[in-house]
Amino acid sequence: MSLAMFSVSEALTLGVELELQLLSKQDYDLTPQAPNVLRHFGRRKMGWDIKPELTSSMIEVSTSIHRGFDSLFSELTEICEHLSTCARFLNIAICGGGAHPFQQWSDQQIFDKPRFREISTRYGYLAKQFTVFGQHVHLGCSDKNEALIVLHQLSRYVPQFIALSASSPFVQGCDTGFDSARLNSVFAFPLSGRAPLVTTWDEFSCFYEKMNAKRIVKSMKDFYWDLRPKPEYGTIELRVCDTPLSMRTAAALAIYLQVLGRYLILEKPFIPSEDLYTVYAFNRFQASRFGKEGVIVDPQTEEHRNIAEDILDTLRRIEAHAIDLRAEKACRIIQAIAIKGNGAEWQRALVQNGTSLPELVRRQANLWTEGGIEKLPEN
Repeated sequence: MSLAMFSVSEALTLGVELELQLLSKQDYDLTPQAPNVLRHFGRRKMGWDIKPELTSSMIEVSTSIHRGFDSLFSELTEICEHLSTCARFLNIAICGGGAHPFQQWSDQQIFDKPRFREISTRYGYLAKQFTVFGQHVHLGCSDKNEALIVLHQLSRYVPQFIALSASSPFVQGCDTGFDSARLNSVFAFPLSGRAPLVTTWDEFSCFYEKMNAKRIVKSMKDFYWDLRPKPEYGTIELRVCDTPLSMRTAAALAIYLQVLGRYLILEKPFIPSEDLYTVYAFNRFQASRFGKEGVIVDPQTEEHRNIAEDILDTLRRIEAHAIDLRAEKACRIIQAIAIKGNGAEWQRALVQNGTSLPELVRRQANLWTEGGIEKLPEN
């Protein structure tokens, strides 16, 4: 399949995709209820969308296009209310989080859709292990070449988004020691990681056509990159975030990307180069493993920095852009996570205080429904 032309869109507009967990209310394990959830919504016309994901214990919801925090959060709240109504009707629960804490991958069922069956055939057990849950954010771009430049500039901030959203410390009943164990499932795919350093759409099209001619990819969906262009939407897509534990955090992460995008477009603080990527894998691992307490290497200064400090310093740098975009509320949420803790810390603290994993998932479902900001429990 040929690469679609880049359909330019309004700069800095946003769309959010969230992969969500479907839970049995008997034991709070995953349950293959996606067909029933989709049947419940049927052919209703909504501003937002709901569709299946790779396995039948998960769904993906997608917002409409937004320009600011209030409208995005309002629609995410509406989505949450509709899903909660559906969940009550089906006697299930729904929650966020990057990975279910105790599900067994071998129990999962591939959703009956040609593309998903093809993925299962191609990747074997990795397909079922890919029952993990992420937030993807689309950032609108008005110029196809600028889109690629901003994509590579944003790679500098990938560790921040991993650390802020991390909410998958437990896998198959064990504490992995990672704040975002979900990303280990993503990294197992051969076409994951970083995009090639090309900064014009002609160069990118040439790269894609070579990959397509070699029958390595059929479409852009076959790339599982951390950041990738989405030409049919006219966006670049950030894909490293765990699904947060609340809609409020999901909205704040999207707006933080918007503010960073404006900062990069208007101030052009650096030119993309391979120097950005010499430390990329190290920084990404630090964020995945240690969350906001990870130590990353600044690709420009080579300074070693704590990720939480890096986030707070970035918030100071982009403050004027946040004000211009009326994004102060979202930036305060980002600041609170950097200081007080991410979802993984919330989850781990509860378990260390004696909460069982099923009870943890039940509380995640309640938190999702309530839409609150994640807070560490009191000791």
